[in-house]
Amino acid sequence: MGCRGGARLLPLVRRLCFVVVLLCAPCLCSVSAAKRTPRPAVKPPPSPAPAYPALPVRAVCLGGWLVTEGWILPPLFDGIPNKDLLDGTQVQFKSALRKTYITADQGGGGAVLANRTLASDWETFKLWRINETTFNFRAPGGQFVGIGASDGIIVATATAPALPETFQIVRCPFDKDRVRIKAANGYFVQAIATGEVIADYGEPTRWSDWDASVFLMTKVGQQLQGEYQLCNGYGTDKAAPVLRDHWNTYIVEDDFKFIASSGLTAVRIPVGWWIASDPNPPAPYVGGSLQALDNAFKWAEKYKLGVIIDLHAAPGSQNPWEHSSSRDGTQEWGTTDANIAQTVQVIEFLASRYATSPSLFAVELMNEPLAPRATLESLTRYYRDGYDAVRRHSPAAYVVMSNRLSGNKTELLPFAAGLQGAVIDVHYYTVFNSMFSNFTVQQNIDFVRTNFSGELAAVTTQNGPLTFVGEWVAEWKVPNATKEEYQKYAAAQMSVYGQATFGWSYWTVKNANNHWDLEWMIKNGYISLKG
Repeated sequence: MGCRGGARLLPLVRRLCFVVVLLCAPCLCSVSAAKRTPRPAVKPPPSPAPAYPALPVRAVCLGGWLVTEGWILPPLFDGIPNKDLLDGTQVQFKSALRKTYITADQGGGGAVLANRTLASDWETFKLWRINETTFNFRAPGGQFVGIGASDGIIVATATAPALPETFQIVRCPFDKDRVRIKAANGYFVQAIATGEVIADYGEPTRWSDWDASVFLMTKVGQQLQGEYQLCNGYGTDKAAPVLRDHWNTYIVEDDFKFIASSGLTAVRIPVGWWIASDPNPPAPYVGGSLQALDNAFKWAEKYKLGVIIDLHAAPGSQNPWEHSSSRDGTQEWGTTDANIAQTVQVIEFLASRYATSPSLFAVELMNEPLAPRATLESLTRYYRDGYDAVRRHSPAAYVVMSNRLSGNKTELLPFAAGLQGAVIDVHYYTVFNSMFSNFTVQQNIDFVRTNFSGELAAVTTQNGPLTFVGEWVAEWKVPNATKEEYQKYAAAQMSVYGQATFGWSYWTVKNANNHWDLEWMIKNGYISLKG
């Protein structure tokens, strides 16, 4: 997703996601992620515009279709055994006997102890799921918990998990949060009186508080429910029919017909990096999403809709959220040249496959990289190479470049200044920011008309790039709002975002939460795009 969350809304400050869309003539530049010979500063001639749609576009995002976000369609996860223990789930273990928490001393890199009566970061571990009962435990510092060199002593020193870092969580039959932890040596982990944690307990249990091998497990934080969690939760073999049925039924041709007949002119389609390896993507991902994207282009061509392909999940994950398909909330995109080159290859694949379609309107190189982990240097280097990859195949498609979340909203402007057809994409939401918790209906509307309008005007410079509100939603924090109040809020946003010279895109076309569901909003008279 972009900045949104339904049941998993994050208490973030207002997240304004800025995207730069670029259009220029083909460039004869290497896509190598390594250093390049500087190119001459030659201003390219104007490029042809895509066949359709006309600007400004009124688009909708097909979120939750080819990149899973559990909050959009929760039933997708219903068949996963132990679905509360997915990859990235954060857990704490408190000894039932000692009343102390298992802790990775100093956050990891050394001993694992059970000597703290209160839990904080060092006492919180992220799960890497192997199967429904077997896991790796990742310490806050990134190391993995495992058996040490001798005597079953538990440490957190491994930089990558192997057999010694493998544990089975055995749940009590009458209380699933009362557990025992079985190590790879066949013994159960226990907290001993000295504060050490050791895997040497071989006795059966009655699950009482007097058993040193019994722990009380607490899950903390927001659970990730992305593509990785779904595929690895089911296992690839069982995930395949679940996802293929979803791809074949969630978005169909009739949806494109409805989109076009409702007055919308384009669709923004999030995809994951693994689509470039279809039909045999790396584990745990499932093949088949490429055929669904092919179908989307056929339907878009039939109903004269533009397609914005959006690389929503980049290899290594460009942000810590489920919509980037992060395994455990770790963000690794852009940390190596190989990773950047791999991402460019995904763009090359998509651009080459759809370049001849009259519906290819834009390619978004990446959705919402997060600063500071994604550095400006690595991002602009990737954007240059990704831009060149698109241009080798299409002189007309716009190239969308997202600014870094938590970065300077204008930081890409110098990079884009010499490129023709540049468009800045901004995402506007009030629903994520606690400052809006007590806003009235009119205060929300006024904020859109003044603050968001002013911010949109600030990125729309004379003779500068076009502007695009790439994500927005008619949802807010106003309790018990009436239909009429929702209508006014939606109308106010469309009035302001209609000033964007490139257009806007609503998140999403379908959603388990009605006001995030544009189809529901239109059919029920909350939003009208006609007249």
